[in-house]
Amino acid sequence: TLTVESGGIGGLPASGSAFGATIGADAIYHMSMQFDFYDGGGLDICFLGALEVDRFGNVNSHRGPDAFAGIGGFANIASAAKTVVFCLTFNTKGLETVEKDGMVCINSEGRIPKFRKEIRSISFSAQQATKNGQRVLYVTERCVFRLTDIGLELIEAAPGIDIKRDILDRLPFDVSVSLLNNQNNS
Repeated sequence: TLTVESGGIGGLPASGSAFGATIGADAIYHMSMQFDFYDGGGLDICFLGALEVDRFGNVNSHRGPDAFAGIGGFANIASAAKTVVFCLTFNTKGLETVEKDGMVCINSEGRIPKFRKEIRSISFSAQQATKNGQRVLYVTERCVFRLTDIGLELIEAAPGIDIKRDILDRLPFDVSVSLLNNQNNS
């Protein structure tokens, strides 16, 4: 069941300027009750966005190059969920991809990388998540990484993606590679 930090349970979370609202909610709780649920470990899994990810798996979700947004409930949700899934593109500002015959085709790479040696600010601590025993995944349009004790591990590449050219050569740091299902895209 989807939840929204403003109190919505079930239904469809709204986006854009209506972010925080829920369409067709099964229930609406007071925000403080919702955070009690989050802080108490009520979430099995959460899906969150990320602006930047570093080589250790730390995430910046609130501080961009020209703006600083409040972190909101991100810290509560990310620190208490048993599984955390960060959803982001591999890079931004110009990235164009299409799906053709079950394959991901990159027409244009973005100019700004999301995976960086150092990030502007830490909203999510990979070290703390590891200590807490959380499972953490980083899902992009081309690949999936998981958090390990030593940093990021590439575990999946989308069909059509060249692992070396489209992933490894575009990272500013090394990652371990342990592809599931014996993938061989490189």
